Amino acid sequence: MSQDSYIQNLFAERIGGKQYGKNTPIYKFQKIKNAKAAARIAHPGVELLDLGVGEPDEMAFPDVVRTLSEAAAKPENRGYADNGDGVLKQAAARYLKNVCNAEVDAETEVLHSIGSKAALSILPACFINPGDIALMTTPGYPVFGTHARYYGGLVYNLPLTEDRGFLPNLDSIPSDILAKAKTLVINYPNNPTGASATREFFEQVIAFAKKNNIIVIHDFAYAALVFEGAPLSFLSIPGAKEVGVELHSASKNFNMTGWRCGFVAGNPQIVKAYGDVKDNTDSGQFLAVQHATAYAFDHPEITRQIATKYSRRMDLLVEALNSIGFHARKPRGSFFLYVKAPKAAETPQGRREFPNAEEFSQWLITDKLISTVPWDDAGSYVRWSVTFSSQGAEDEARVISEIRRRLSDVKLLW
Repeated sequence: MSQDSYIQNLFAERIGGKQYGKNTPIYKFQKIKNAKAAARIAHPGVELLDLGVGEPDEMAFPDVVRTLSEAAAKPENRGYADNGDGVLKQAAARYLKNVCNAEVDAETEVLHSIGSKAALSILPACFINPGDIALMTTPGYPVFGTHARYYGGLVYNLPLTEDRGFLPNLDSIPSDILAKAKTLVINYPNNPTGASATREFFEQVIAFAKKNNIIVIHDFAYAALVFEGAPLSFLSIPGAKEVGVELHSASKNFNMTGWRCGFVAGNPQIVKAYGDVKDNTDSGQFLAVQHATAYAFDHPEITRQIATKYSRRMDLLVEALNSIGFHARKPRGSFFLYVKAPKAAETPQGRREFPNAEEFSQWLITDKLISTVPWDDAGSYVRWSVTFSSQGAEDEARVISEIRRRLSDVKLLW
């Protein structure tokens, strides 16, 4: 029997300590990946309809790629970017003013990020001491909370429920939690629910933050991917810059997921602290990528074109799911459709029970070769993404029609 290497005893408790790698549960996205692989083997030649992918299905627009190529060829862009030059900062300020109706000082209130994920991993270092509490929404993107725990902090989750429009109930937080809370992380349009914030909600958040001395971090990853009206930026609300910052990303808005570039904007003290920690974390994104990203932010018509495509697909998907028995409502933004998972299904092979959304999602993949993402954090829901791979409107209609066909012999029960 082989013995553990001494290294096994040296892993930090934050990632599992001595048990690291031994009893790690299979993350749901790995379960989905495994199920998809098995389904492809079991059904060779049958198309797997992947509506679980949370990233754009197309490349960045040609003019953005061209700008990258031109900028990469300039000798002055070859070195360390550190915290960036003025090109992206100025473009970010213009974008916030022209698209988001928010005013910022490009020199003191904006700084680039190597994507929102990097910013969410850096910001906890600015504020979280052992015992401090980070307020997070659930379901949600966990990165800020993960790093808060790395620093000895705690996470208090606020459930996002349908009866509240998937907005957190700030009044439900116990006083002893509020006494130790340092930060509140929110994200609208929301992943995974697709919900959008209201102006009244943001006003409530600002008042809440001021009353309780809490810093607000608004992850605006799906900023301009809206189907009606204009984007609602947290920074457009009076008082927002007094309490927090907003994270912007090119990933979803401009089909630039792998480029890893965005910016943090808002309160100058928070931006400065983020920059100081960032300066000891990375050496900045390649300036050519920053300059191409600046080009994208100066061309918001790109996002409008992308949003039009997602809106068209969302209309098709909502209609198809409702015809099958789901209770789907088109969101006002993002590319996610979040619907309740059925509790059972009557199929030609007999009745199938679904104790949770994960069981339903696995059945969809295994039996119907349709991939979604389950969420059981605050009720049982599945997230459908309209970023599925297709070639034009006609092919989009074919994909959605195929979903309807594959589920036509099933009666879903709620």
